[in-house]
Amino acid sequence: MAMSALAAHKLRSALTLLGVLVGVFSIIVVMTAMRAMQAKIEGELDVLGGTTFAIQKLPAISFEGRNEKYAQRKDITLAQGMELKKRATRARAVGLENGFGLQDMASDFAKAPPRVWLAGETADSFLARNWIAKDGRLLLDSDVDSARDVCVLGNSLAEVLFPYGSAIGERIKINGINFSVVGVLEPSGATQGGNQDNFALIPITTGFNRFGSRWQSIGIAIQARDAASYDDTVEQVRGILRLLRKVPPGAEDDFEILSKDSMMEQINTFTRAVRLGITLISSIALMAAGIGIMNIMLVSVTERTREIGIRRAVGAKKRNIMTQFIMEAVMLCEFGGVLGVLMGIIGGNIAAHFLKLPAVIPFDWALIGLGICSLVGIVFGTYPAYKAANLDPIDSLRYE
Repeated sequence: MAMSALAAHKLRSALTLLGVLVGVFSIIVVMTAMRAMQAKIEGELDVLGGTTFAIQKLPAISFEGRNEKYAQRKDITLAQGMELKKRATRARAVGLENGFGLQDMASDFAKAPPRVWLAGETADSFLARNWIAKDGRLLLDSDVDSARDVCVLGNSLAEVLFPYGSAIGERIKINGINFSVVGVLEPSGATQGGNQDNFALIPITTGFNRFGSRWQSIGIAIQARDAASYDDTVEQVRGILRLLRKVPPGAEDDFEILSKDSMMEQINTFTRAVRLGITLISSIALMAAGIGIMNIMLVSVTERTREIGIRRAVGAKKRNIMTQFIMEAVMLCEFGGVLGVLMGIIGGNIAAHFLKLPAVIPFDWALIGLGICSLVGIVFGTYPAYKAANLDPIDSLRYE
């Protein structure tokens, strides 16, 4: 009966459910895109594994804007990193690393596209980052100690620079400086915004000599011996670094310890704030849609006064009339909700496709959206249903 009543006024029903559709769509499209982004980040953080963590001067993710507390921190120096490596006995590997920006690279056979990432590393970085040599070798401690002009290439960069053969033993120019290629890494795939294998790695000491200041803050990648010793390794490293950086007892760390869990917590904190904001905005849209539904249902009650009188005359009770009109309001909302969910999932995954993110379906938020639609229908349909149920049967039958 509710479906028939809605079908009898197609245009009015369509315009009424439009508000519900917009409110639910805005929730689902954002949640779908964010869920896709979160899935991608989780996949990329899996490379750290359960036994690897990193240390750096600043947070990896910050949603507070510029913070003077972070700006005043001292750089983590190469000397501090070397000393930490000596003292961190619980760690399996302590890799020191620093980015030297986007550089121009070319071989005798080809020139790489612009914006190739160059990083300086130590030998332990490859173990901590789970980088594996496909051809040749990785960087050695002797390469770092002697600041040799050697490099290891990401797989896709090697294929671009040396399309006709092996890169091992060949030379490339990085900003006009000659480097010998000693190794090529196993491919690791694509990442958001580009190719994850499009980079070159050189000894960190060579990088400071050739491209960067010695006072630039470095990053440290640390791998524990196993999962059981992970927490002890983190605490030992924290204690050593606090001592090296002369952090007073009781003061908070002046560096960041980043693990998969800590970074996911920061991401979840951000997404919670976004979810709250979108929910509040969508709630306003749904409230406006609910008021529209209530007005339309009041009009429907007036138009169907004689119908209500006939129903009451043949034995319908007040609760039957209330149920009928509440069901009409709920069905109206559910139609809008279903369309909003479908369009939101499609729209969110279209955005994810352009951002090179995996497609996802947020089943939990789809159910939440439909539940909210039912609630809106019940809340805003109750008053018109109550008014309809309490019409006087005799007056209703005489209504023109």
